Amino acid sequence: MNKIEKFLRRLTASERKVIEECVKKILLRELSGLDVKKLKGGKGAYRVRLGSIRIIFTEDQGGVRRIIVIERRGDSTYRNL
Repeated sequence: MNKIEKFLRRLTASERKVIEECVKKILLRELSGLDVKKLKGGKGAYRVRLGSIRIIFTEDQGGVRRIIVIERRGDSTYRNL
């Protein structure tokens, strides 16, 4: 089980539902209505803010999006990207 799956298991059902909806929007390129910000340092990394939860994803030159991290905002959220 990876880190994202472990995080999602610890959430309430309503929080999990909101995150799943957001991930679907990210993967379907429907970013309107989401708080999206490009992260500094290049590499095509972006973050979506959902209250205290951050979803960090990348988009490569071919347009493929990958979810890297889903976790609560903390001191180490943006490290090691």
